[in-house]
Amino acid sequence: MFGKKIIHDMISRSAENDADRRAFLRSAGVAGLGVVGASTLVAAPSAQASSGVSDGAILNFALNLEYLEAEFYSYAAFGHGLNSNLTSGRGDRGGVTGGRKVNFKTRAIANYAREIARDEVDHVRFLRSALGSAKVARPAIDIKNSFTAAARAAKLIGPRQTFDPYANENNFLLAAFIFEDVGVTAYKGAAPLINNKAYLDAAAGILAVEAYHAGIVRTSLYMKELYAATRAISDARDSLDGGSDVDKGIGNARVANLVPTDANAIAFSRSAPQVLNVVYLTPKRARKGGFYPNGVNGSINTSGANG
Repeated sequence: MFGKKIIHDMISRSAENDADRRAFLRSAGVAGLGVVGASTLVAAPSAQASSGVSDGAILNFALNLEYLEAEFYSYAAFGHGLNSNLTSGRGDRGGVTGGRKVNFKTRAIANYAREIARDEVDHVRFLRSALGSAKVARPAIDIKNSFTAAARAAKLIGPRQTFDPYANENNFLLAAFIFEDVGVTAYKGAAPLINNKAYLDAAAGILAVEAYHAGIVRTSLYMKELYAATRAISDARDSLDGGSDVDKGIGNARVANLVPTDANAIAFSRSAPQVLNVVYLTPKRARKGGFYPNGVNGSINTSGANG
């Protein structure tokens, strides 16, 4: 069925270390596959991406992001977060602060929210399955105070005001705008670091879905003429993830910019530290903050776009 090298790669790429691989072997029942002895697979060294980071570590980093998106959208669309059976794993399992159902006024936007929520929950379920026993738990997530901090940083509100992403559909779309563009650039940045072709194919598929989501959100914001607010959020992200002015808003009343690209119509990438700068809401080196008050789980956990 599968050759020895393929099975070895699947196991070694699915885990972050030897202990994870041994647990994977036990849970997967590799000895029953009839292709190679389990002891040979456990003893083999872990394959690693060219960056020196394992595919398991990269997928777990993505899983942290998907936990955040799934919680945000599930509350907005359905009024509840992830089931507890989708939150266990390695590292500290945290709770969720904030979140409630949005009283949508536009039927189309309500439908968008429900579809995106289901997709994000499916991403969580898929990545957890792919990682097996190596999967990380949902870290503590703040989808209340973090949005106020982000809105203040973007100067959408004053220093003593609060921003509730669930208060209305406009606030919901602006909050979603923060996540979706970051998700697209995060997956694009991670894709070249993944060695296992099956995982790369899956990551590319998730990237495409996140891009569809981003397009829906950006188009909805454009239809509502929220140009200035999205520009402010875009500038705030740029101030967090480094010195390059590559992040873009949705355009203006004269010219739409629904697909943010470079001169060659290619989307830009963010490294993992840059992504963490945005979600930790700091331009500095940090291991926690913002949407993840205790940090993310897994070996990729430190921001530092600006050193």
